[in-house]
Amino acid sequence: MSDRYELFLTCPKGLEGLLLEEASQLGLEEAREQTSAIRGEGGLEDAYRLCLWSRLANRVLLVLGRFPVRDAESLYQGVLAVDWFEHLEPSGSLAVEFSGHGSGIDNTHFGALKVKDAIVDKLRQADGTRPSIDKLNPDLRVHLRLERGEAILSLDLSGHSLHQRGYRLQQGAAPLKENLAAAVLIRAGWPRIAAEGGALADPMCGVGTFLVEAAMMAADIAPNLKRERWGFDQWLGHVPALWKKLHAEAQERASAGLARPPLWIRGYEADPRLIQPGRNNIERAGLSDWIKVYQGELATFEPRPDQHQKGLVISNPPYGERLGDEASLLYLYQNLGERLRQACLGWEAAVFTGAPELGKRMGIRSHKQYAFWNGALPCKLLLIKVQPEQFVTGERRTPEQREREREQAEVAKAQAEPQAPQYNRNGNPLKPAPAPVVEQARLSEGGQMFANRLQKNLKQLGKWARREGVECYRLYDADMPEYALAVDLYGDWVHVQEYAAPRSIDPEKAQARLFDALAAIPQALNVDKSKVIIKRRERQAGTRQYQRQGAQGQFMEVSEGGAKLLVNLTDYLDTGLFLDHRPLRLRIQREAAGKRFLNLFCYTATATVHAAKGGARSTTSVDLSKTYLDWARRNLSLNGYSDKQRLEQGDVMAWLAEDRGEYELIFIDPPTFSNSKRMEGVFDVQRDHVQLLDLAMARLAPGGVLYFSNNFRKFQLDDGLAARYGVEEISADTLDPDFARNPKIHRAWRLTARG
Repeated sequence: MSDRYELFLTCPKGLEGLLLEEASQLGLEEAREQTSAIRGEGGLEDAYRLCLWSRLANRVLLVLGRFPVRDAESLYQGVLAVDWFEHLEPSGSLAVEFSGHGSGIDNTHFGALKVKDAIVDKLRQADGTRPSIDKLNPDLRVHLRLERGEAILSLDLSGHSLHQRGYRLQQGAAPLKENLAAAVLIRAGWPRIAAEGGALADPMCGVGTFLVEAAMMAADIAPNLKRERWGFDQWLGHVPALWKKLHAEAQERASAGLARPPLWIRGYEADPRLIQPGRNNIERAGLSDWIKVYQGELATFEPRPDQHQKGLVISNPPYGERLGDEASLLYLYQNLGERLRQACLGWEAAVFTGAPELGKRMGIRSHKQYAFWNGALPCKLLLIKVQPEQFVTGERRTPEQREREREQAEVAKAQAEPQAPQYNRNGNPLKPAPAPVVEQARLSEGGQMFANRLQKNLKQLGKWARREGVECYRLYDADMPEYALAVDLYGDWVHVQEYAAPRSIDPEKAQARLFDALAAIPQALNVDKSKVIIKRRERQAGTRQYQRQGAQGQFMEVSEGGAKLLVNLTDYLDTGLFLDHRPLRLRIQREAAGKRFLNLFCYTATATVHAAKGGARSTTSVDLSKTYLDWARRNLSLNGYSDKQRLEQGDVMAWLAEDRGEYELIFIDPPTFSNSKRMEGVFDVQRDHVQLLDLAMARLAPGGVLYFSNNFRKFQLDDGLAARYGVEEISADTLDPDFARNPKIHRAWRLTARG
């Protein structure tokens, strides 16, 4: 066999330039880029060295030959022409990977089958001995790439992909592959910083991939030093002595690197479930003396290696997995920017993000950006020098002012820092010393306009709310069409719902406006970002409010008209308290004394609580959802009402048809549409409201009152109902000032029996 080979190194998209530089340093000659790969020439020693030392490649392919392909038969003959006895024992095992198409071969499985057939036919013995197929751990892994009528036939020397270093057996929800993490570190300048003795900190470290890759670079450890199985182990062209020499040299370099004083490398992770998996990965990599991981929230992050040492803060914030998550992540990015400005002055920072628009919201400028791909997701690496002149704040200052502030911040930081990092006995960082005050990030023109509207509304509605003792109310409801949000106050919490933008609106513009508005909310309302909850409300009616959004299970108690009610701001689209029905609930409380009260489609039974508080003789509440009836039970219990409060689970229409009770006060607030598995058929409020009201009015005691409301914007009450009952629309009387801007939020009627 030849002493020189054509070598292909594959890599993730976007890493070609970095891999070209790395491979050239490792001995690859005449190297040049291709899409998701580089190619060049080298000897077997170079190929082994690339397998062992490449931090960026996925695979190292040794090219056996190139030949033209016109059809399936010429593919077969081209593979058959190779002397496979130089590469594989007839009794060995084989795996074939085929990529590309053309020349009448459009199915990769068919192409792989033709390659396999040629190799097997070449090696088949007279006694029937032939290679077997082993897709997991074959003796030889063959790769054929078909491109523009040419076949490139190669041996895969790597075996499993080189990004699988072997230390990361436990991983988080969305980890970066090891070679991508290494590429990010290289672009961020970590090799230079490490050579200067700098520190590294990751405030959202997950299971520690950045930390391990950084430590391996700093300690001069070959990334695949601990790999036990290679694609060349059973290859007949393998030269074990040459491989052992290279491996021993790498082992010596690693031992020397680990013998040096370790650099300060620290990770912090808010999720306690990831701490031990991260530590396990670090231990498997043999780097426990170099890397420490602690549980800690981003809001308290402060790297403190010693009084003077600086380094690199590196982070891969979450991208968001569910609709609306990306909006919620705005505050995480803002918090990250605040921590950089307050606790990392003089450091360098690298933020790897799949949401570059969010990266712009950190309140600090990046001096350089690089494009990457994380799988199919386009990403950006933002490189930042954490200096005051890079801060995007609310006030423009001269360079002299910025330099003076930088010096003052340095002095204050030095005075605040202890000589060594401080942690409690559980390994959690102690509360950091007070940091220099840093201005809030400057709002955009649109964000400032939105903030002004919020403050104007707060000034007007706040007076009314304090006067009336209203604790929960709507502050803003798409007052400005370009900022399509509903902003509700629940005590000192803010609940934000984003209305989905019309299809005619450019999604990027809609997103930018959303971020402008969300950035304005904490500043305008003077609330902590952690107390702002964000959701997205789709343009659809029905029982959307009943669909679960999360599972945090965090309830808080609020008061309304002297009643105590439980709300949940995180787990459902709605919170358990429809704010627009406040006047109706208070009316029910005033009218309930001595009456039997029926609440249909009761949801969390807030109206029932008001009826009980108003002195109702008994209450009956009906809903299909066990979850909400349990919530209703808790609401009633919270107010001391347990006796004479009947909760019924069932389809309201079927329940009414069977019930024989009489009620002096009835409240019905049905969904627009319902098709629950627990009910027969489908409920449609426009189609079915006549039947619903007829059934309910049959249960109304003489002299009783039924209140009917719904929020279907196009709803029309059937004219025939007025012929049978006393019908009075009371919509205008059931809206408080916080919903005066949106009079179509619901419509309501008062029904009575005719004398």
